[in-house]
Amino acid sequence: MKLEKTFGETVKKLREERGLPLREVAEALQIDTSMLGKIEKNNRKPTKQHIEKFASYFKVSEKDLMISFLSDTVVYQVMDEEDLSTEILKVAEEKVKYIINQKTATQ
Repeated sequence: MKLEKTFGETVKKLREERGLPLREVAEALQIDTSMLGKIEKNNRKPTKQHIEKFASYFKVSEKDLMISFLSDTVVYQVMDEEDLSTEILKVAEEKVKYIINQKTATQ
């Protein structure tokens, strides 16, 4: 699965590729149709449970969908700092490694 699109665009593409109407998918996932529409338009964030349901329903990797969602979150946080965004992401990657190492060392 390509992850360059937003989470909402990814979900919409999965639905449209299968020729499914919004209403049918929302009903199967037990969520409101308008909520699904807002998720597809990136106007509403899905919960972890929604992401699990999307993965199961569309038979795609939950990990890929979670990466898509979380990367959107990061992008929207650093997007306004265009001049610094690449540097911010590099530093964040190093900090993730550092924190994981710290957690591992204390266990």
